[in-house]
Amino acid sequence: MLARAWGIGRSLVMYHGLPGRHGRMVRFYREFLGPGEVGFDIGAHVGSRVRAWRKLGARVIAVEPQPDCLRILRLFFGRDAGVTIVPLAVGAQAGRARLGLSTATPTVSSMSPDWIESVTEDRSFARVRWDRSVEVDVVTLDDLIGVHGVPAFCKIDVEGFEVDVLAGLSRPLRALSFEYLPPAHDAALTALGLVEKLGAPVGGYEFNYSPIETMRFASDRWLDAAELVRLLERFRPLGRSGDVYARLARPTSGH
Repeated sequence: MLARAWGIGRSLVMYHGLPGRHGRMVRFYREFLGPGEVGFDIGAHVGSRVRAWRKLGARVIAVEPQPDCLRILRLFFGRDAGVTIVPLAVGAQAGRARLGLSTATPTVSSMSPDWIESVTEDRSFARVRWDRSVEVDVVTLDDLIGVHGVPAFCKIDVEGFEVDVLAGLSRPLRALSFEYLPPAHDAALTALGLVEKLGAPVGGYEFNYSPIETMRFASDRWLDAAELVRLLERFRPLGRSGDVYARLARPTSGH
């Protein structure tokens, strides 16, 4: 119990307690979300994005399967009519799956055994332990869209399960992001390929990259997929994670 409390407390400090971080996040996401629009936060964790997106006036669908994180989300946002907390995981198809939990570092809890195995070999994960697991219900992004509508922006941060999440999406979204982790570089390229395929019928996506929680883009212009891959190759030896952002090159609507 003490380890679980310490792990969640660490996340709260990281994501809510650092001076200036919330303001940077609000400014950063203003490009993607506006008042009344819908944002999907897939892997909401303890709600730092939820808080920022609500500041922008967006309606937030916060999807999170971890029991301890759900308690925090309900404490912070349970009375906010603009936030819908969905206690589920997201994957390629609806059903049930096992979520590996890291008590001390809940940010890296994952439903992907292959991802856990690949990052364990990286020295930055040397002290991380996935010491318990829970079985969770799984829905698809298409399922969520059917219930909550099409999001203006969708953040996917599910520790190696990004490809599975994208596999459950059958339509292009105006903008989205997915996590990039250097030890799982090939999986990120697979995710990128899925996003490209989704966008192809409507003119394609353009891309950028934001190193971990900087709330800044690494490139001063938006890139095509090949340019993004070259950019990621420059960041890969540094061992720092981040997020790939994609937006339609010719969006059908804006704000």
